Formats: sequence, structure tokens, C-alpha cells
Amino acid sequence: MSGSPDLAGVSAMVAAYARIEQTLHTLEVLESCDPPPAEIIVHVDGGQQACADAVRNRFKNVRIIVSEGRVGPGGGRNRMMEAARTELVASFDDDSWPVDRDFFARVKRLADALDAAVYTGGVVHRGEPLIDDAPTGQWCADFCGGAAVFRRSLFLRAGGYVPVATAYGIEEVDLAIRLSAMGGLVFQTPWLRVFHDTDLARHADREVTAASIANIGLLTYLRYPPTLWWVGAVQLLRRVVWLLKVGRLDGIHEGVGRIPGQIRRFATYRRTVGVGDLRSYWIKRRRPGCIAIPPETLRGGQEAVA
Repeated sequence: MSGSPDLAGVSAMVAAYARIEQTLHTLEVLESCDPPPAEIIVHVDGGQQACADAVRNRFKNVRIIVSEGRVGPGGGRNRMMEAARTELVASFDDDSWPVDRDFFARVKRLADALDAAVYTGGVVHRGEPLIDDAPTGQWCADFCGGAAVFRRSLFLRAGGYVPVATAYGIEEVDLAIRLSAMGGLVFQTPWLRVFHDTDLARHADREVTAASIANIGLLTYLRYPPTLWWVGAVQLLRRVVWLLKVGRLDGIHEGVGRIPGQIRRFATYRRTVGVGDLRSYWIKRRRPGCIAIPPETLRGGQEAVA
């Protein structure tokens, strides 16, 4: 991308793969927002041309990026963020979308009032009651990649995501660690409500189980200094114990066996952070700081769209 980013608008980016109907519905909701996003970008992973064609035929103004190989949701978000024309970029999955029609106006007012690297919303899953869009929030360590608004300049400066195809256990936490080490703050608020159309049943899949183990090993190698590798080993052990406790046995051995290959494949992404930076991140995870959003930020609320 050339030129300076637009400081006034908010872009929307959608990570898609093969779920065509869900992707189209997400785009319909985004276009129905008032005001709509300054632009909508869709990344279609794994060369899924049927999905790209369906988007292209239905939404003439949506920008489409297709990766022929699998780069995962994180790799797709990297490509969309590089292409975005605004400083503020709202990130959605192909099955997540704003609840409130004035979502993008809220994002802009919030970003004008509070300086954060990431603004992450309150997520409602299928079958859950709609949360109250309370004018509160907290400074915290982590965010949800399908319900987050990034400052593009800080995202790119941090290096974006590691393009792991199945990214459970590494995607958001890895970027959050690096943003935290840069001094970037994460602000979580239910005032930015996002609906995620899933019951999370896919988290029990063999592939997710295996990836969640292998990615802990990869994260440890990429970000932890060797003096803290023992922490990563404890985190991996706790993950395995939890999976055994909930009966998700299929994929555990495969996940452990994948760790050396994952490290070899993504070794060039290794940039460890300092011991103090990691400890600061872990403290933020345990002790988020709650605040009220300034009253002037809340003007102009509208009805929900979902």
C-alpha cells in the first residue's frame, strides 16, 4: 500500500475460507451498518475460488484477496492489514459481525477518546443472551481476533500474525505479547458488541486439539527467552491435562509430535521478548484494570442489527 492511511474512517476486514453463506451474511451486516465501514476487505484462504466468486458477484465494492496456499486466518489478516487504507481496521471472522448498527461510529468515538493498540469487543455466541452494551471497559492483555479493532500502524510495526493454518493457542496471544512489549494497550469493552455464530463445538475436533498443543510449543520457541522455556513446558502440560480431563484424547499425541516440525517451519519468525515484558503481559492477564468510558464518547447510539 502507498500513501498515508485515512485517519477518519474505519475499515472492516473479514477472514474467509470455505463457508460461503456465512461470509455473505457477514458482509450483508457490515454493509447495513450506519455509517458503513470506509471499505470492506475479504481474504479468501486456500484458493477457495467458489467463495471468492460468490463474494465478487454479490458485493461489487468489496475488495477481495485470495491466497492460493493455506496461510490461516492470521496470514489472511496480515495481507488485508497491509492493503487497508485506514488507520483503524475492524477484524471479523466469516461468521462474526457487529451487533449494533452504529458499530463503526462507536469505534471511531472510542478511538478518539482512548489511545489503545487494540479495541476488543464483547462477544456473544450462538444460544447466549445478548450482553448489555454497558459504557465500561478494562485495560487487559488479550483480544479476540474476530472481534477486534486494530491500529494498523502498530499492528504492522509488531509484525502481524504468524501464518499458522490452524492457529488455536498462538494467533492472538502471540501478537498480544509483542504489542504489550512495544507498550501497546488492549482495551476490552461490551460497548462494541460482536455476534459470533458458533457454539464452539469445533474446538473438540482432532485437528484443533493437535494444533492447540503444537502451537504452545511454537509460541514458547518464538517468543520466550530460553530461561523461561520451562514456563512454556508447564503451559503445555496444563493443556494436555485439561484435554485429558474433558475427554479430548484424539489428537494429543499428534500435537506433541508436531512441535519440532512447527518450530522448523516458522523459525524465521523468532523474535524473543524480554523476561520483564513477558512478566508484564502475564500480570495484565491476571489483573485487568477496569474504567468507565468517558460520557462524551457515548453520543449517537442506535438500534442493534442482530
